[in-house]
Amino acid sequence: MTLADSDRELVVEELGREPTPAEAALFENLWSEHCAYRSSRPLLSAFDSEGEGVVVGPGDDAAVVALPAGDGENGDGEEAGETYITMGIESHNHPSYVDPFDGAATGVGGIVRDTLSMGAYPIALADSLYFGDFEDEHARYLFEGVVEGISHYGNCIGVPTVAGSVAFHDGYEGNPLVNVACIGLIDDPERMVTAEAQQPGNKLVLVGNATGRDGLGGASFASEDLSEDAETEDRPAVQVGDPYTEKLLIEANEQLLDEELVESARDLGAAGLGGASSELVAKGGLGARVDLDAVHQREPNMNALEVLLSESQERMLYEVRPENVDRVRAIAERYDLGASVVGEVTSGDYVCTFAGEDGERETVVEVDAHFLGEGAPMNDLPSEEPPTPDRDLPAVDLAGALEAVVASPNTASKRWVYRQYDHEVGVRTARRPGDDAAILAIREAAGGDGGAGATSGGDAGGGVGLAFSAGADPNWTAAAPYDGARGVALENATNIAAKGATPLAAVDCLNGGNPEKPEVYGGFTGIVDGLAEMCADLSVPVVGGNVSLYNDSPAGPVPPTPTLAMVGTKEGYAAPPLDLEGRGDLLVVGDRTLTGGAGDAGDAATSADPRLGGSEYLAQFGGSDRYPVLPERPAELVETVAEVANRETTLATHDASHGGLAVTLAEMVHEGAGADASLPSAGHLFHEQPGRVVVETTDPGGVREAFDGVAPVADLGTADGSGTLSLSVGGTELSVDAATVTEWRGTIERALD
Repeated sequence: MTLADSDRELVVEELGREPTPAEAALFENLWSEHCAYRSSRPLLSAFDSEGEGVVVGPGDDAAVVALPAGDGENGDGEEAGETYITMGIESHNHPSYVDPFDGAATGVGGIVRDTLSMGAYPIALADSLYFGDFEDEHARYLFEGVVEGISHYGNCIGVPTVAGSVAFHDGYEGNPLVNVACIGLIDDPERMVTAEAQQPGNKLVLVGNATGRDGLGGASFASEDLSEDAETEDRPAVQVGDPYTEKLLIEANEQLLDEELVESARDLGAAGLGGASSELVAKGGLGARVDLDAVHQREPNMNALEVLLSESQERMLYEVRPENVDRVRAIAERYDLGASVVGEVTSGDYVCTFAGEDGERETVVEVDAHFLGEGAPMNDLPSEEPPTPDRDLPAVDLAGALEAVVASPNTASKRWVYRQYDHEVGVRTARRPGDDAAILAIREAAGGDGGAGATSGGDAGGGVGLAFSAGADPNWTAAAPYDGARGVALENATNIAAKGATPLAAVDCLNGGNPEKPEVYGGFTGIVDGLAEMCADLSVPVVGGNVSLYNDSPAGPVPPTPTLAMVGTKEGYAAPPLDLEGRGDLLVVGDRTLTGGAGDAGDAATSADPRLGGSEYLAQFGGSDRYPVLPERPAELVETVAEVANRETTLATHDASHGGLAVTLAEMVHEGAGADASLPSAGHLFHEQPGRVVVETTDPGGVREAFDGVAPVADLGTADGSGTLSLSVGGTELSVDAATVTEWRGTIERALD
């Protein structure tokens, strides 16, 4: 670990002396791109993070959002109180390349502890994963190891993984991306805590696993390009997780909150104790005195720098009033966790002391906490906009194209992934993985019909359903960073609306390559602006997030990848299924290329050539094109989709995006129900304009009326009981039975089972 010369000059100027080795290492980590967002922070002001329900926005371990007030009573017959959820997202990209199992597992552990530090109980996870070409043996090795790490950790701690995405793209060949989001629940606002130190004289108590030498320099490691030898040379920077200790920490945290023993809290993540303790007091405008040798350790003869920067997992730092320290120790002992009083909040500088082997105590860190946390200079980097692609569409056999697109690992079933997760632990999962969005049952309430009728499947329930969607599409953002990111935001919102929920808030994980390369920074700037603009158009505040840059390897930079995790709410827990019922008309809502119904602005919609830029069709067969044009009134579109989804006459709904209508219809048919659909051309079948929903309905006129002046509605055909996907595309007839479609979609399972 080496502090850059320009940064060292600033530190020397501030301190009036040369930094100690521990100070230099601490600045090097906390001023890294991973912690300080030196290249991205100047762009992040584009996001609108405020909203009626936003309680805690960006800057804390996780965001806090109030659920819309519900009517009625809780299960005990009492008036239902205000309920908060927490939202957080984290990347563990570099560690997952070096050690896919532990890298991914500790990513789960870290985002769960971020949730704990806000006073919340973790109730759901979503994993968004990006790997190299599926045909590449090393990419499959990383894929299998990452999924195993996530499933092992999540299953062991009893937090269900209910949503997410998986994408394969050759741009991730030497640098996979592993993004994990977590939702937490705060059922009493009085239990909420933050990472802001409250008062001088309070003690700093470290609770959890003993500290070792694993994960040293993890923050700086995450801020560098991966080298060819990263799998061996950088292994010491990868943390090792212990989910069983994490589970104990979750339950101990609950008891600490129940007994009101916590004044503030911070997860020990990047830069370890040094990062957590300095950031905690800096946010409160305070200082601290930390005794590093008081930290409970699992390895002998650790020096000050190792104790300060170790990223050993399953550790939390609590601010505790002096009179409550003994009770905190007792609770930690009950859960077989270590507990050390490692320091005290002060009104002065951030000071760390250490007694070496000779027993003589020395001051190894003495700096202003605010300067340490906020003093890193921001980068002013040049950027270049990517070129606009020409229209160059390959001519291919329609039947072969349908099979290739439906069977692509990007659009094939992800059942192999989510069947490894316990997605029902906690008994809140009302809509399982494999649909457009998961739905979680948040609270009981009397009255109401719970939204969708009995035809939508499942008990309507009484309380609040929380819809959860997460993901991105590198094909979209590689083709057009700005427009593709707008599409990512709209697609996640449409996923939520298709299940009858209204988008509430989102967090993002912005992944990119080396920002010092103008073309890479230009693409990254595009995804930030595109995501921010569409979220603003949808009135969805982006309440927190994560940035991961320097995702480069000898193979080159990753595509700009704006993972978005979004939640929405609805009355009740029932939702229309993805599967066709087999007795309604099929409509596609929001497709700007098909004639039918009213246009976006109330004018008659006109047929247009579909754009195939970013599509799986072009990924399979080559060629280029511009990215699709998105709806002009996305917020009204999403709102209306949610309203229509909750009608009793709506039998099935499915977002149409990745793979186009070809994949959408293939996913909806099954042995008990088929579809007979017509489209003008292959382009209409394969283009991937987000913001579209296929609706099976017994009231097509009502659907048209609902979208009048909002978005176009076009006839696709009818659903029936044939169990066959029958297509008429520009005069060419195709017919595929459900069993064949299922076989096509089993690409990942066949390769890995």
